[in-house]
Amino acid sequence: MSHLPILPILMPLLVGSLLLLMSGLSDGLRRSVGIAATLALLPVAVLLLLRVADGTHLVYALGAWPPPFAIVLVVDRLAAFMLLVTAVVALAGVVYASGGDDDAGPQFHALFQFQLMGINGAFLTGDLFNLFVFFEVLLIAFYALLLHGLGPQRVGAAIHVVVLNLIGSSMFLFAVGTLYGVTGTLNLADLSRVLPTLGPDEAALARSGALLLLGVFAIKAALLPFGFWLPRAYGSATAGSAALFAVLTKVGVYAILRVYALVFGPEAGSVAGVAAPWVFPAALVTLAFGALGTLGARGLREAAGWLVVYSVGTLLVAVGLFTEAGYAAAVYYTAHSTFAGAALFLVADVVSRSRTAAGDRLDIPDVMPRMALTGSLFLLAAIAVAGLPPLSGFAGKVMVLSAALAAGEAPWTWSVLLAATLVVVVALSRAGSALFWRTSEVTVAMPAPAIPRRAYWAVGGLLACVVGLVAWGGTVTEYAMDTARQLADPSGYRWAVLAGREGLVPDDRRDLQ
Repeated sequence: MSHLPILPILMPLLVGSLLLLMSGLSDGLRRSVGIAATLALLPVAVLLLLRVADGTHLVYALGAWPPPFAIVLVVDRLAAFMLLVTAVVALAGVVYASGGDDDAGPQFHALFQFQLMGINGAFLTGDLFNLFVFFEVLLIAFYALLLHGLGPQRVGAAIHVVVLNLIGSSMFLFAVGTLYGVTGTLNLADLSRVLPTLGPDEAALARSGALLLLGVFAIKAALLPFGFWLPRAYGSATAGSAALFAVLTKVGVYAILRVYALVFGPEAGSVAGVAAPWVFPAALVTLAFGALGTLGARGLREAAGWLVVYSVGTLLVAVGLFTEAGYAAAVYYTAHSTFAGAALFLVADVVSRSRTAAGDRLDIPDVMPRMALTGSLFLLAAIAVAGLPPLSGFAGKVMVLSAALAAGEAPWTWSVLLAATLVVVVALSRAGSALFWRTSEVTVAMPAPAIPRRAYWAVGGLLACVVGLVAWGGTVTEYAMDTARQLADPSGYRWAVLAGREGLVPDDRRDLQ
């Protein structure tokens, strides 16, 4: 059995523990270890992506226990793709933070690795209880990274985040207990096998558990009305942490996509499609409020936080269609929105450091040194986030609109998405004008500190990924469509996980449907 699937979890765990033991050593050494460990995740993610690109499912049962009793890790196209996106964003975040942000508090690099462990584990796990465990791991690291550097704004934001997520964790346990009580299993593949066999009373309880789970995932994804905490929290975090936080909402979206396509899909009997009436309308509301929040933001970092909410709404519109075309659009748009959102957080920090008197505030004029370079980065990030041509956001939104048209949801989707895009364009145009044009009113300014070169490399790397999604758009789109077909037909996932226990051969997949 190949041990490759466990490396994205094991490597951050070991390196994070090592960094805790290295707390007395020099900052430079700890930075080097943190960057090297994050960089090492890239080839691992690429190898996993290549291994599953042909439709293979890699199943890793810890302790060699047979499913569904084992702690199972499963790598398919979707999980491998998310691991690669996370590795790219994490590398940019840790490189940027090593320019000085990591000095604001102790154990930054150890916490960064532990959060990577939690994120990767959530993408890889094959059962609900361990999804809860990895959620808690990444949330504990998230709380600590959010408080990195302290300050009243960060402490205030962290209190709201902790309280809301504690409620979410309690709901998760209730949901897991309910589903286990009626099915006797928490393995995702086994749940999808058992649910169609439930009687009416048990199915009603399973439906309650499924809706509780949906509420939990909505909190993690910052789906409104649970997402009002996000702009303030992300906007107050250090830039390197905020870049990685751009992945966190995608963990919640991933959980909705994974669980409700696999476990509560069309073959789930009386609990099939339990999330469909809720996800799509909530996504439209989230999309609209995210755009309006961006328009009303007083700082660029706050605007970047609202744009994360906006991108989550767009992404879940595609997921909420629960069609192959919607899944494909969601996969492509996930990569785009994560790269573009992380890049905008880093650009916002560059702007804040450059404008020494006003920071990233949009209502206070200030000088803007290095205007050509900073302005160019802002322009590229703004075009990407707004979804304008020729960058990948435009292609992703076209895929979402096309999927909605095919699913018969065009009127609401097209109206809300296009109107929200216009609002975002106006908001980012206003931000650009305030930052780069309104500079003449300031007569005295403190000298701007030098921006480390690695900061520009980190921003440039993320924006290069956005461009790459267009330059190699055919390959990425084909991969997204293959992933969507795999999600729409979960029989391969079930067979890969359960065949060993059932003693089946590939031709007997129908027995697990």
